[in-house]
Amino acid sequence: MEVEIISVGNELVLGQIVNTNVAYLADQLRQLNLVAHYQTTVDDEPARIEAALKTARTRAQLVFVCGGLGPTADDQTMPSVARGLGRKLVLDEDHWQAIQRLLKQRAAGMPAENIRQAYYIEGGQPLANPAGLALGALVTVGETTVGVLPGPPREFKAMVDQSLVPELKRRFPAAKQVTSRLLHFAGRPESLLMDEITAVLGDLPVVATSYVQPDEIQVRLRVDDRPDAAAAPLLDQATRRIVAKEGAYYFGSGEGVTLAGQVVKLLAAAKLTITAAESLTGGLFQSTLCGVSGASKVFAGGFVTYAARAKTKLVGVPAELIAEHGVVSAETAAAMATGARETIGADLGVAFTGVAGPDPLEGQPAGTVYVAIAQAGQPAAAWRLDLAGYRGRQVIRQQSVTRVLLALYRRLREKTGNADS
Repeated sequence: MEVEIISVGNELVLGQIVNTNVAYLADQLRQLNLVAHYQTTVDDEPARIEAALKTARTRAQLVFVCGGLGPTADDQTMPSVARGLGRKLVLDEDHWQAIQRLLKQRAAGMPAENIRQAYYIEGGQPLANPAGLALGALVTVGETTVGVLPGPPREFKAMVDQSLVPELKRRFPAAKQVTSRLLHFAGRPESLLMDEITAVLGDLPVVATSYVQPDEIQVRLRVDDRPDAAAAPLLDQATRRIVAKEGAYYFGSGEGVTLAGQVVKLLAAAKLTITAAESLTGGLFQSTLCGVSGASKVFAGGFVTYAARAKTKLVGVPAELIAEHGVVSAETAAAMATGARETIGADLGVAFTGVAGPDPLEGQPAGTVYVAIAQAGQPAAAWRLDLAGYRGRQVIRQQSVTRVLLALYRRLREKTGNADS
């Protein structure tokens, strides 16, 4: 079966945002043994949406049109797809009532345009939106099944996971059984990681593919054409080989696993608390932790100490230490971590100080970062990260946070003795 993904949006065509949806959907389809050989991007112009759909129907039996389901005048995807299929739009009365109730609860007013989000294509199946207001749709016309999905990634992923994929499994059972497992890694270049994984898999009938995200590399292991009872031991054997080789960068397996989530879980299991003093990361570490449900059990608060005087005033870094070693130093990082821990009264303190760029600081180039972990009863451990300055401020900040989370994961994993917490 040929599959095509059509992404809709002026901002995509103009390069104003990165299209993460197409990669996510393609990966989910691949797990169902449905490969999107064709991927098209068009703007919000109805005629071009219809033309893209017409072309897709000549070469694909399963087509997804993604984006443009909002309530505003430029959101033309659902009516354009309906016209392209020769179908009318149908109002889902129950969903429209639900939208009105929700907007009333939010005291957000009731713009008449919101009714647009309750329409789907005649003869099709509405797809529930667990994270937003706009319905999706799945409709078969002739030899082609067309799915219409929202654009905002949070809504898109929720609809794909909870509404679309279960329906696709029902409608298009795989011609061959595919059993897979997702492994998570951080702090390792993708090319090197995959070369080493391929080598350790050897002649095992297990296929490994990678998917790079901003703060991790996901590696999916796949076994084809075997029942689950036969595939599971093969995946177990492959996982053991990979973890034996890449254990320093591995932080768990399964869907929905995040490095921050693993750290929070391990902290809670060990009944430990944590705080942070951040300079170049500007609170990103703390924000990342707080994005995990249950973080309040292990994190009470922390500090953003961007300027040298804030490091002294808020977490007690001696001014003379900064004068002697500079703010971009292992000594300052260690003092920040210790000071934050002692000020809050936490079991662990972490710190970040360095040069996000683009300009150098204290003679140090962009990408020079010092981080530290201080734990009660132990001397603070500080070390230097030499990150790629040319990749920009945000990447340096994100990589700094990821490296410290990985170091925390290793430390806590050793404490608990659980290699896959």
